[in-house]
Amino acid sequence: MIGCMSLEDSIKQISAKRLPVHVAMIMDGNGRWAKQRGLDRSMGHIEGVKAVRRVTEIASDLGIKYLTLYTFSTENWNRPKEEVEALMHLIAIAIEKETPDLVKNNVRLRIIGDIGRIPEYSLERLQNCENATSMCSGLTLVLAISYSSRWEIIRAIRNIAADVADGRISPDDIDEQMVDDNLTTAGIPDPDLLVRTGGDYRISNYLLWQIAYSELYFSEKYWPDFSKEDFCDAVRQYQSRERRFGKTSEQVQDN
Repeated sequence: MIGCMSLEDSIKQISAKRLPVHVAMIMDGNGRWAKQRGLDRSMGHIEGVKAVRRVTEIASDLGIKYLTLYTFSTENWNRPKEEVEALMHLIAIAIEKETPDLVKNNVRLRIIGDIGRIPEYSLERLQNCENATSMCSGLTLVLAISYSSRWEIIRAIRNIAADVADGRISPDDIDEQMVDDNLTTAGIPDPDLLVRTGGDYRISNYLLWQIAYSELYFSEKYWPDFSKEDFCDAVRQYQSRERRFGKTSEQVQDN
């Protein structure tokens, strides 16, 4: 059982040869974690920041190249104003505080999403961290903030349609690579593994184009309780699966 396994043992059971290059995560359950303990929802978000740090550390230690976290969706703007403001403030303060350690640990920050909706005080701190970590070459930590996949796909379609209308490309030129290049994740490989915490089994409008062939892993744990050992378990589960990409098992084994 994972609860009886030390972190060191968890890491030893992971093959360095079959690591996912890109892990995407839906960090769900902060509010329910707080409610379960009779606390204000904001306390769940504060504890959730600690889980972000844990997961970033273990992903970096394992040698994973990209970690994308669903930090704030476009639908989250519909939450009570006080909670949204508190979340934006928490994100800004947490990133500002973590920037020196990100630089120290060679972690690069990248922000994706409809950043025009992010309050100026939060956006400034996020961009400062992006600039400060721009030369880091280890793990790339991608925060999806004010993000939804449908928004992203519509944005890509509009960009491509504008190029067609201006005569820069023909409709026949449109292919998967062109769509990839017009997404906010341009230049980032598609996730090999998608992890969702909180006990729900849905994708929630997250990286819908990019996860076409991702392995899915669902955890019953609320995000604030998600540990380094839990992350290792998700990676081990990923490594135990056969990824066929439409081929047969025999074709995969021949390669």
